[in-house]
Order: sequence, then C-alpha cells, then structure tokens
Amino acid sequence: MTRTTGRSQRGGHTGVSIEDVAAAAGVSTATVSRAVRGLPRVSPATREKILEVAASLGYVASSSASGLATGRTRTIGVLAPFVSRWFFSKAIEGADRELHSRKYNLSLFNLGGHGSNRERLFSSTMVYKQIDALLVLCMALSEDELEHLHKIDIPLVVVGGHVEDCAYIGINDYDAATTAVRHLLDLGHKDIALLHGDDETDLNFDVPRVRIRAFQDVMTDAGLEVRPEWDEWGDFTVASGQQAFNRLWNQPGRKPTAIFCSSDEMAMGVIFEATRHGVRVPEDLSVIGIDDHDFSEALGLTTVGQRPDDQAELGTKMLLDELDGIAGAVHSEVAPHQLIVRETTAPPCR
Repeated sequence: MTRTTGRSQRGGHTGVSIEDVAAAAGVSTATVSRAVRGLPRVSPATREKILEVAASLGYVASSSASGLATGRTRTIGVLAPFVSRWFFSKAIEGADRELHSRKYNLSLFNLGGHGSNRERLFSSTMVYKQIDALLVLCMALSEDELEHLHKIDIPLVVVGGHVEDCAYIGINDYDAATTAVRHLLDLGHKDIALLHGDDETDLNFDVPRVRIRAFQDVMTDAGLEVRPEWDEWGDFTVASGQQAFNRLWNQPGRKPTAIFCSSDEMAMGVIFEATRHGVRVPEDLSVIGIDDHDFSEALGLTTVGQRPDDQAELGTKMLLDELDGIAGAVHSEVAPHQLIVRETTAPPCR
C-alpha cells in the first residue's frame, strides 16, 4: 500500500508519494525532486531511470500548467524578514529586475519581522509552491531549516549576511564599520558613541555583532576608551535612532562628540532628534551611518554606502545560471562598499 503524506498529496491524486518513487528507484527524495523538475545535478541516466519509475507508478509531480512540460515553475522564492525596510525593499527590487529580464516569477515569503510562521513556511509552503531556487535576505537559518532545504535540494543564496555552509553575497561588514569609525578618528574625534543593531526578532543574523566588534577593535587599537554608557541599540529604524539619542543625551555627565550608527535609518533618527534638542550636527555631534539610503544624500548624511539591489540581482543571476546548468554559478562574493563624506561629520569643536 502506498503512503498518503503531505508529499503524496503534492504528487497528485494517485496517492503515490515522492518517497515511493525514491525507494523504487534507489535514490534520495531530493534526487527524485530534481529529476522530475528538470533541475541540474542529476545525470541523464539517473534522470531517465527516475522518470521511468515515476511513470510506472503513476506518480505525477504537481506543478502549474505552464511548468508541466519541464517540471519547473520558473519561480524563484525570496525569503525576507521584512519588506517595508530600505535594505529589503531594495534587494527585492534588484532580484525582480533580474527575474523579469529572464522571464521568471518572484514568490515572496515575508516573515513580517517575527519567526512565528517559520516552521510552517519551511515544512510546507516552499514545497507546495515548488520554487526552483531560494534567495534569503539578511537572516540566519536554523539547522532544521537548512536540513529541510537540503532535502528538497534547491539552489540557495543568502544576501546581506553570512550563513554557515551557504553561498552568500554582501559587503564585508567588519571592513565597512571599520571605515566609518576610522573616518571619525581621522577627523580628530575621541569621544565616540555606538548605536548598533539589536536582534529582537529571533532572526539572529550576524551583521549587528560584526559591526559591534569592528567598532570595539578600532577604538581599542587607537588607545581609546569604549564607554559602556555610550553603547546604544536600535532595530535599524528611524524611530529606534530617535529613542537611542534620547537615552544617550538624557544621561548625566560628558557627551560624545560623534556617534557611529550601524544603519542610515538609525542615523537619520539621531539627527532628527538632535535637532529637536538644539544639538547641532555636525558642530556639536558628528553622525555617520552605513547603507547610503535613498534619503541620505538629501539629508547630507555621511555614510558607508552599499547597493543591496545589486547584491540581490547578482545572487538571483547566480541562481538562474545554476538552473541553466552552469557549473559553479552559485558562490560567495564580497560586494563593494565606499565612504561617502557629506555634511554630518566634521572635526570636533571641543
């Protein structure tokens, strides 16, 4: 008797599951999935054997009508913790640009800033939608999630953060933060505060930690004190930058002459709130961020710029090239960053 499981339901009305085909062909379910969907990394002989076994058992892989001939959906999944924030919206824009040019579709999986639906997402949604590859934006993947992705064996690229054992594309966050802090030191600043990212969304990506370490290392190497009372956190939003400035400036005692913010949006919040309190930027407080947000030039914000749209476009190109059978198409690559000096940083006046 054949088994009727979540995957057998995906396999059509016959009740024959992908596990049944794998057992009969003597291969893994991942290999069956790749063979019936026309994906690379399956030898012609193995593919032919699997298709013969599948046909003899009456197994039919569910797919959209347009994809039945090849088993492919011509759809790439994009997994994002947020869609409203600058980095993620720009990355999605870049991915869609490449997909549109090559006549592929984009399927967006939005966690909405929390991980409550992650288990369902990885256990069923991605399988049922039958995406051909996955682009992950700036978030970590758990061991269980990686295991699941390996089982369905689709090409995978992470953009904007490092994930163990996965190809990833992004700036060197340590070097980018180092560039920002050294700019402040070169201007003569010694009293420098830190506004870093703080992950309260259980996404656990490593970008905040790396930028914190870079700040601490540069300050220590320069023989300067890293003052714990000047260590503030935010969630990469303008509002969190405003709140961090208020916490920092309401403290008694000496004030910093500069602040390194781990994102432009938090830097914007600092500038807005400083202005409300009569703190002049850059005369009283120099402010630098990371990103080169669309509004940064208009605000005159000094920043270390990056292009998440280009990063995601490149990652998407790698995925599509691998699907087209180009060996080694998916690989890790460091994206460029650059210091952009504008009006929010200057030598200290005191």
